[in-house]
Amino acid sequence: MSSPPIGVVIATRNRADTLARTLERLLALPEQPTVLVADNGSTDHTRTMVTERFPGVRLLPLPENRGAVARNHGVSALRTPYIAFSDDDSWWEPGALATAAELFDQHPRLGLLAAGVRVSSEGRADPLEAVLSASPLGSAPDLPGRQVLGFLGCAAVVRRSAFLDAGGFHPVLFFGAEESLLAYDLAARGWGVTYCREVIAHHDPAPGTRTGRGALLRRNELLTTWLRRPLPIALRRTTALAAAARRDREARLALRGAFARLPAALRYRRQLPPYVESAVRRIEDSREGAESHAG
Repeated sequence: MSSPPIGVVIATRNRADTLARTLERLLALPEQPTVLVADNGSTDHTRTMVTERFPGVRLLPLPENRGAVARNHGVSALRTPYIAFSDDDSWWEPGALATAAELFDQHPRLGLLAAGVRVSSEGRADPLEAVLSASPLGSAPDLPGRQVLGFLGCAAVVRRSAFLDAGGFHPVLFFGAEESLLAYDLAARGWGVTYCREVIAHHDPAPGTRTGRGALLRRNELLTTWLRRPLPIALRRTTALAAAARRDREARLALRGAFARLPAALRYRRQLPPYVESAVRRIEDSREGAESHAG
């Protein structure tokens, strides 16, 4: 029997009980994917739980919390041509991974597929779906779905060779809003990034928001600008965040965090090729227009 063409990488830290429920769902899939858990230095019983309860799951124990880069380690360790990402609180609809593998087989330029996401506790579509489905980039004759430059990290499938070619998730960002930079880098290498709503993932996040997450997202959005966008845009957005920081604690935390990582971002700075920068601006202009219309 040949190995399945698709694997699943889960990055986790200190969420053993939630992870166990996700692993039960993934191992019950008809596709029987290879599943790898990249453990980000957990101090709870995560590693013991995986080893004892799920002997068929590969465990990659990392010595410390490496954030989204844990997914890079997982992709390097697997050898399946296609790899889906899950979080410890997300999983895939039965048949979704088989559909994704078929789409990759049929479209050699496809580098990343952004899936449709159902918020399982409510049974509704994640709000990001509306954003992706409205992407002004439209379709391409050699790609499925709609071209995008964003996705949800727990609901994406990548071509392993494309992911490695683009460098994976960037270490400067660590975690939070890390998806856009990977989408930019894939597009800059000529790979297609698309939203295919027929491939479905489920996400069941815990109620409420994680402490400090808003500041983390704003920090990484600014760092992404410094890493890949033209200098005038980076300066303008830094000035805007600094102005907001005078009255907004979250903005102050974001700005402080961005300045701490800015030297590293400048070392890795590589401006996007013109055709990708143009696509990014089209998306931003479209969103600004939609917000203006809504207001």
